[in-house]
Amino acid sequence: MKILLSNDDGFHATGLRSLAEALQSIGDVMVAAPSHERSAVGHGITVHDPLRITYQPLIPSLQDSFMTNGTPADCVKLAVQALGWRPDLVISGINSGANLGTDVLYSGTVSAAMEGLILGFPAIAVSLCGTSPSGFEDAAAVVSRMLQNDLLPLRKDTLYNVNIPDGISCSNPPELRFTRQGMRIYNNMFEERRDPKGIPYYWLGGTSSAADNGPGIDMAAIADGCISVTPLRPDLTNCSVLQELPRSVAFD
Repeated sequence: MKILLSNDDGFHATGLRSLAEALQSIGDVMVAAPSHERSAVGHGITVHDPLRITYQPLIPSLQDSFMTNGTPADCVKLAVQALGWRPDLVISGINSGANLGTDVLYSGTVSAAMEGLILGFPAIAVSLCGTSPSGFEDAAAVVSRMLQNDLLPLRKDTLYNVNIPDGISCSNPPELRFTRQGMRIYNNMFEERRDPKGIPYYWLGGTSSAADNGPGIDMAAIADGCISVTPLRPDLTNCSVLQELPRSVAFD
């Protein structure tokens, strides 16, 4: 199996390195990642600036490994469409912090995996709901076990958004729950500041809360200490509403 890894925390992130080391035993690993952190850039791609590639081994045993000045989605597009890499699976992560609910719309981690899906490859996005270095190693081992045990049926029309609670043990991981995407609301606060010339600028902060925290959603699984796996797809059509609407309407 050929596995293409990417992320949004940057080429030198602990989560990416841990995942590359853990997956070497089950496949040929390739890496295409941003040269620096590109969190919360969503599915942005670079169309007005040149994209530059720097080949560098993430770990000594990896030959196909590069960083680029582009976004997470750029990384996957470059690997596949510019360099001709043909992975069997695209995995993005391990992200430092959760990607739950509507976070998936902002997440560069999820977007890198989604780009893989758009290009025709099964894809997985992995996030750790914590930041301890040992947590990344255990989370990477859990992902490896998921693949070795075929717990995630790989499909070319499905991205699995995996969120792993912090503090788990790879030797005794918690149960895996297949969940639906919840709704996460951000109570954004913009702090107004002044630059040295007295011109105002704004710094975004705030907190988040669950608008939908019912049974079966990703946030509830994490709150229960379980691994959450949510199947996603790029089609955002609200099919239930579409079925209620007429096929066409003529203007009077």
